[in-house]
Amino acid sequence: MNELIIFALLLILALTFDFLNGFHDAANVVATMIASRALTPRLALALAAIANLIGPLLFGTAVAKTVGEGIVVADSVTITVVMAALLSASIWNIITWWYGIPSSSSHALVGGLVGGALAFGGPDMIIWRGVALVFAALFLSPILGFVVGWLVLRITFFLARGATPRVNTTFNRLQLVTATSLALSHGTNDAQKTMGIITLGLVTLGIQESFHVPTWVILTSASAIGLGTALGGWRIIHTLGGKFFRIRPIHSLTSQFASSSVILGASLLGGPVSTTHVVSSSIVGVGSAERRSQVRWYNLTDIGVAWLVTIPVTLLLSAILYYVLRIFLGP
Repeated sequence: MNELIIFALLLILALTFDFLNGFHDAANVVATMIASRALTPRLALALAAIANLIGPLLFGTAVAKTVGEGIVVADSVTITVVMAALLSASIWNIITWWYGIPSSSSHALVGGLVGGALAFGGPDMIIWRGVALVFAALFLSPILGFVVGWLVLRITFFLARGATPRVNTTFNRLQLVTATSLALSHGTNDAQKTMGIITLGLVTLGIQESFHVPTWVILTSASAIGLGTALGGWRIIHTLGGKFFRIRPIHSLTSQFASSSVILGASLLGGPVSTTHVVSSSIVGVGSAERRSQVRWYNLTDIGVAWLVTIPVTLLLSAILYYVLRIFLGP
């Protein structure tokens, strides 16, 4: 099959994954803002979509390089491996969205890459040191989100001591800043994963000699995730916005600040993290900082299960898809 046709198929799969990522993860940015009534749903999604579009253009491509160069051996894997990974991650995103479970697109993509590469050439196709670093970022970032959320709420309570209920108006206005920051950090981290995959495809097919992210890849990836965010995943918005505890303006403000700090820090360091799990853990950290008994801990079960099984499931699914795709595309 012509290389340009194959790349066109890869591009469609990659941008579909990117769109689903934005659609699936829109809840990360807007759920608490809607729950605290800082903005209407339409305005919240519009703000998030615009910031998600701009984010990848501002903060470099460190995460894209990690995904494209740090997980699998770029010179040894094939386009079939990359397509299997994208299909696996996209299918998992649709399943978890359907059931309203906040799962990780990052976990899904990493699991898909590793599964496809293992099916193609075995363990030698994996950069194990890079995988270990990625796994550390994926698994430690929710813990950091919980801790930072807990600390930020305690500090905010101290600074706002003695304030009247009118302070909630100030908190809601400040959410325009924190929600924008969260959306920028989300776009920065998540869109870069798609940039890394597309660039990996360019190198694998020989269309591009070295790994550098072209400007058109940045623009198309940013546009796809922005469009997905604009349409929004309402099932997951409901989960994050109300199932943990009753969110008030102070909870929304502090969880957004904590989440954006962790995600943006990881993005600048090149660490692909799960924005879904960072936001979820920040919300829970904020709630438990006020009163542990107000958090509905049993509602964390689905998220915890998804956190644990996403990589194994997408790894296995990607390996199966690789063997199917190689019938049509070759190894």
